[in-house]
Amino acid sequence: MGTADFAFYAFAIIVVTAGLMMTVARNPVHSVLWLILTFLSAAGLFVLLGAEFVAMLLMIVYVGAVAVLFLFVVMMLDIDFAQLKAEMAKYMPLALLIGVVILMQLALAFGVWTTAPGALDARAAITPDMAQVENTRALGLLIYDQYIYLFQAAGLILLVAMVGAIALTLRHRSGVKRQNVLDQMYRDPAKAMELMDVKPGRGL
Repeated sequence: MGTADFAFYAFAIIVVTAGLMMTVARNPVHSVLWLILTFLSAAGLFVLLGAEFVAMLLMIVYVGAVAVLFLFVVMMLDIDFAQLKAEMAKYMPLALLIGVVILMQLALAFGVWTTAPGALDARAAITPDMAQVENTRALGLLIYDQYIYLFQAAGLILLVAMVGAIALTLRHRSGVKRQNVLDQMYRDPAKAMELMDVKPGRGL
């Protein structure tokens, strides 16, 4: 077994173990730390595959931004973990049932998994020659040239999902002062300001 094979198995074991520990960890801060380790190990797997650009994106975006944001949010929020665990315990039987059903579906899917005869040739037909084109350029040619419409459609779907999440979670509470942009734009300057003639030696 060569160095590349040893590194692959090491990164793969770390990814699976860290992902499992992230799920079963009782402390949310520890879960975020396990998540960061999972991302770093996945970046190592991308390096072994020759996708250095994707590996750096994974480290910069997910480890450097998303995971650190999760860590700060979890550490800053005052969460009552005892009450949260009590609420989760009520739904544990249903969650276990759903998990068993999903595992059975995965077992059935992988049990009849077969590769189409022309799948590898079709995949190689759209992949640029890595000896002629560097990794970043090849990724750009695939995303922004051959699959530009699918890429834009994925962006629109994410935008709709973001707008829907904001609309579902937006709550107008009474007694909270909010900014009304239209009222500010259409206000009458004559009514918004009042000029006072202050006499010398006198206050307002």
